[in-house]
Amino acid sequence: MQQFIFHVVGLPHTEVTKEFLPCAYTQKVLNFCKMMKSLGHKVYLYGGGEKTDAPCDEFISCISPEDQQKYFGSTDWHKDMFPIEWDERLPYWVTMNNNAIEGIKQRGQPKDFVCLIGGSCQAPIVQGLPNYLCMEFGVGYKGIYAPFRVFESYAWMHHVYGLQKIENGQSYDCVIPNYFDPDDFPFDIANPPKKEDYFLYIGRMIARKGAHIAVEATGITGDKLKMAGQGMIEIKDGIYKSREFEVTGKHIEYLGTVGIKERFNLMSKAKAVFVLTQYIGPFEGVQVEANLCGTPVITTDWGCFSENVIDGLNGFRTRTMGEILWAMKNVSTLDPLKIREFAIKNFSMERVKWQYQAYFEQLATLWEKGWNSEKYTPDYKRYTKFIS
Repeated sequence: MQQFIFHVVGLPHTEVTKEFLPCAYTQKVLNFCKMMKSLGHKVYLYGGGEKTDAPCDEFISCISPEDQQKYFGSTDWHKDMFPIEWDERLPYWVTMNNNAIEGIKQRGQPKDFVCLIGGSCQAPIVQGLPNYLCMEFGVGYKGIYAPFRVFESYAWMHHVYGLQKIENGQSYDCVIPNYFDPDDFPFDIANPPKKEDYFLYIGRMIARKGAHIAVEATGITGDKLKMAGQGMIEIKDGIYKSREFEVTGKHIEYLGTVGIKERFNLMSKAKAVFVLTQYIGPFEGVQVEANLCGTPVITTDWGCFSENVIDGLNGFRTRTMGEILWAMKNVSTLDPLKIREFAIKNFSMERVKWQYQAYFEQLATLWEKGWNSEKYTPDYKRYTKFIS
């Protein structure tokens, strides 16, 4: 197995810690570092703030806590979505990018990998490091810019290709799914959690995530709905308001933002988790988190769900209210043990890290024969192929 050096760049407004659970990209950075270190690679991490939970050989702070306070104020991310804008010209992106470039130049060597997660806002890093192999290692956004890209799903790759008018396949793009640590979801196979009498919605309180549809569906059936996530307040008894919609119902219990342990408890005991994303979802990690808890999901039928949700195994894909209501009646027929097993086999860090290893070894051939290289690593199970 080849060994590599990685320079992993995070985001300006968070710290790479478990505390910033609602930021999927920050958690991808953290878990990516875990995976690469577990394979023996050298990892330099460039992030915001002054601390990290990620295993790495060195953490380099690119934005101080004082600068974060200056740029983002005193927003309580537990309640509100961070006031970050995705524009590389803004001062926090300029500060983050410039410091990352200088830090990488000080520590970097030829053939190192520079791994980016911030979309086109981090394009200046690629421009500032022309002699490095820069890549986007978890594309779940539209603004692609680096010469090498890992997409979170085939649906998203093809969607972005269409948006960017890319008509030919790109040999060094690939699809590797998002990845999770099963230890964060300590499911006891011998004694699985007992389901309680509620459904769950967990995520940002925006219409495009389908939060209001979950409220409507459970209102029709009379089921209890627990809701957790950023961006909603209770304005009076039984009436809740987000920036985009207002929902009413005595059957709703809004819990605010929850930590990893409470997240597991909520998911593992729910009859099902609603992930009714209305847009073409790149990955929608809540679906896999629920499955790791042995809990089925009720999703829409586009984007990543067409790949990651196998109807009748780990959940049901739906298109109309009638299908949602049918799914709510039938989720109890799905086997929690099989749901958990499917998630671990396909989305655990232990599985996905080998897909990344294969991809990086493929990229390493660019220093030699490149596309004409005869090197192939089938034992690493490279591409996204479900293991049943």
